[in-house]
Amino acid sequence: MTIGVGGKSFDEALASLPDMSAGAAPIGDTEYRARIATAQAFMRATGVDAVFLNAGSNLLYFTGVHWHPSERMVGAVLPATGRIEYIAPRFEEGTLRDYWAVEGAVNCWEEHESPTRLFIDMLDRMCPPGGTAKVGLDESTPYFLTDKIQRLGNRFAFVDAKAVTAHCRMRKSPAEIALMQRAKDMTLKVQQAAASILKEGITTTEVADFIGRAHRKVGGSGTLFCIVLFGPATAFPHGVREPQTLKQNDMVLIDTGTKVFDYFSDITRSYVFGDPDARQRKFWDLEKAAQAAAFAAARLGASCREPDRAARRVLQAGGLGPDYRLPGLPHRTGHGIGLDVHEWPYLVESDETPLDVGMCFSNEPMICIPGEFGIRHEDHFYMTEQGARWFTQPAHSIDDPFGLRG
Repeated sequence: MTIGVGGKSFDEALASLPDMSAGAAPIGDTEYRARIATAQAFMRATGVDAVFLNAGSNLLYFTGVHWHPSERMVGAVLPATGRIEYIAPRFEEGTLRDYWAVEGAVNCWEEHESPTRLFIDMLDRMCPPGGTAKVGLDESTPYFLTDKIQRLGNRFAFVDAKAVTAHCRMRKSPAEIALMQRAKDMTLKVQQAAASILKEGITTTEVADFIGRAHRKVGGSGTLFCIVLFGPATAFPHGVREPQTLKQNDMVLIDTGTKVFDYFSDITRSYVFGDPDARQRKFWDLEKAAQAAAFAAARLGASCREPDRAARRVLQAGGLGPDYRLPGLPHRTGHGIGLDVHEWPYLVESDETPLDVGMCFSNEPMICIPGEFGIRHEDHFYMTEQGARWFTQPAHSIDDPFGLRG
């Protein structure tokens, strides 16, 4: 039997988990203001007069405001020079003020009024007078808003704000990296606990329920996503509709994460419930080699495509692919992570972004063998002055995935 897999009850596994939240600190006011200053300096250098931050992770990043986007326009205008200003329904003003870490004027609209008209009036006042002003719109802004904004804003040249928001958010600060480190440490502990409760006949639904409870036990914000797959279903990267029941010698794939003060973890573990056969062992080791090759290719100044290329070379040499063909790796090797579980830049052939200090990535060159099994080793790394550094160490071996025996 694979070491660390099975042997504990739900209650025993939960009882073994410590609260790991002590000492974790949210992003402070000083950092929010530094983020705004960085964005404004970049905007002035690139000729962007203002940026609209829609409700969601970009608004959160710059202001501390947690706000779920809806049909009501809520956000902020960040000018290249001057103070940030907000836009919100009048009845939400008090809630907005309660959330913010960065104060600013709140421009309010009543339910019968046009928020997009108010928004254009804000731009007219906040952007340099005369001529055409260049305004970035948050890439998450829904079409029903952008369409109305573009129809009303005749003197504005609207562009994708990603050039500004991604420029700032791609490079994480030490405080951000510390929060992600804590979240990932929690999830790795939860992964180990989840492996310990497996038994023949358990369902994927039962395991997912345990993982939710376990993430709360270690001090995370609960489970933000959870993919639990057994047997042939493990060959589907994001799962299948129906739950499965665990059988002896099934491949197990668990992909899950939590948040600590808004920053995500995202870790996948694959192992065998029982005794791995030669084919499972071969491809488990090949997946580990591909993940290691991607990590080795993550060098400062190299493009984000290089880790993806390195992983695919290993897989192709092992008889898989090429490219996205199955059996093989059907998706990119990795994604950025932070306030969103998937964010820029990406470890994929089309992304030429140079790897830089502070960038954080998943490393998950999954092997899918339809009708048999899939294997995904997913850990994350971040770029330092000395090169790539793991947040969590990769799985140890197919016989001892969590390294319990060294």
